[in-house]
Amino acid sequence: MADTDPVQSPASFSTWLGVVLLFVLFGVIVVAIVGPAPRGDSYEKMRAENRAKKLKDARDEDAKALTTYSWVDKNKGTVRLPIERAMQLTLADLANKKPVAAYPIAVPESAAAPGGQAAPSPTPSPSGTPKPISLAGQNSNAGGQPAAAVNPPAVEAKTQPGASASPAGSPKSSAAVPAAPPKSPAASPSGTPHQ
Repeated sequence: MADTDPVQSPASFSTWLGVVLLFVLFGVIVVAIVGPAPRGDSYEKMRAENRAKKLKDARDEDAKALTTYSWVDKNKGTVRLPIERAMQLTLADLANKKPVAAYPIAVPESAAAPGGQAAPSPTPSPSGTPKPISLAGQNSNAGGQPAAAVNPPAVEAKTQPGASASPAGSPKSSAAVPAAPPKSPAASPSGTPHQ
């Protein structure tokens, strides 16, 4: 008669043995890595104590530098004074100094009127405020475009500095233009003289 029991081959046993050995190897690696790593509260407490000690040392060093005398450079004769003494010496030095008048503020020549007087400021518009510009709606200047696409309103001639003007507005710059002579009061806008 024939045997119906299947015979286990040695290959299946070696496969299972290999899998078990891989798990054991993985466990050994995990223990080797995690084992020496610090655990729990004691490590964090130790780090916190080290940080507190370093901070205390730094503050003590700063306090010592602010409250004691020491040499900065002995060859040059430079010393470090305590902060309180340095403040006393500075106050005494400032008390002995005589106040000095400030220099006058210089007015650019282009802004000064003839005769040494300041030029009058330009007269504002009758309402005193500029006309608002609509960016949206029926009367919009944008024409359906985003606000950044709208051109700024036109400016009166000679109210803006030129491209080569310096920020200081020095008399040598091209922005400093001599004042135009005043118009004759005899001429009216229609061109006929007043009488």
